[in-house]
Amino acid sequence: MTSVRKSVPVCRMASLRHDRAGAVAVEFAVVAPILVAIMFGMMTLNRAFESQNLLATAAREGARFASMDREGMPDTGQTGNQKLENDIKAFLASNGIPNDAVTVHVKDFENPNTDFDIDNPDNDLRLFKVSVLVNYSAVSYTPVASASDYTMTAAVVFRNGRSTLSN
Repeated sequence: MTSVRKSVPVCRMASLRHDRAGAVAVEFAVVAPILVAIMFGMMTLNRAFESQNLLATAAREGARFASMDREGMPDTGQTGNQKLENDIKAFLASNGIPNDAVTVHVKDFENPNTDFDIDNPDNDLRLFKVSVLVNYSAVSYTPVASASDYTMTAAVVFRNGRSTLSN
């Protein structure tokens, strides 16, 4: 048995390839906007997660400052609470979150409506809560309508203790 192969003329193959090129362009035109939308959505979601992580890290590091021996750390005339707030804002500013968009609260853990003075000796070994807040519009890559804006928050509870650093 011999098989008979039908051959397609070369000019016909080139014509088929040319016709397919048009179909590929149309398919790409349909799929490209979807892929771009997914890419921008992932970038936005990544920025939100990154910003939330930065807020949590800033709150933790700020509160950790209060548990250390702070002798000589604040500038002249600066309170421990002011240093804590300035350090948190400086950390966030170095990561692209503007200082004026950040709000820091240091509150008594047992009475959340009361401000907590970390320098007051009566507050030694008491729990306090550091909260860091920023509006999503301040960290977003894209404009956010004021009706859709929300406050991102991170908080940590620490004990106001003054442990000394060992050499």
